Amino acid sequence: MSTPSSLAILLSGQGSTMRALVEACRDGRIPLTPALVLSDREEAPGLAWARTAGLRTATVDYRGLGRRRAEERLAALLDDASPTWIALAGFMRILGSDLVRPWLGRMVNIHPSLLPRYPGVDTYRRALAAGEREHGSTVHFVDESLDGGPRIAYVRVPVHPGDDPERLAERTKAAEQKLYPWVCDRLARGILQWSHGSVRYRDGILEEPLDATAFLDG
Repeated sequence: MSTPSSLAILLSGQGSTMRALVEACRDGRIPLTPALVLSDREEAPGLAWARTAGLRTATVDYRGLGRRRAEERLAALLDDASPTWIALAGFMRILGSDLVRPWLGRMVNIHPSLLPRYPGVDTYRRALAAGEREHGSTVHFVDESLDGGPRIAYVRVPVHPGDDPERLAERTKAAEQKLYPWVCDRLARGILQWSHGSVRYRDGILEEPLDATAFLDG
């Protein structure tokens, strides 16, 4: 039986964005209950934080399993938790179509770039090497492509003179921790929806993702 209005969060590292989601759920800014925090790394600091916070946690260690078996375990854990939504929050694994397809339209990811620019990894270094004047983060629905699902919303951050990847990452992550709860709240309340491979916002289909920068700065 499905747990109503619940959220599963997948992570691989520090879990700062996961913490922002959990705290937003607990203080009522997102009308969801955290159902599961799942990681591919037992030693992930974010997983330790989730345990301390009293959340249900699980680990699927890909080492020695291979991708197919690991994803079967992931799928079983997600099926058992039966979340309404799945949020990837720094989960550093490419998910296969067999895992993604059952959750199409209910799985979202946050990516540290202004997609479609800089999919994949090492986005901060790549943006700086290209001489970008701004960077940012994008929330998108997950489909079977790499960072290519329908884009929902993004936040822009400035690139400052003398920035290095670490400073730009710190600025971007601070913005992400506002953007992701903002989007998840609107998904949970049906203001934003998946619609046949596009994003419906209120009564219309988005031609471009929402620029949430002004909302989050206000």
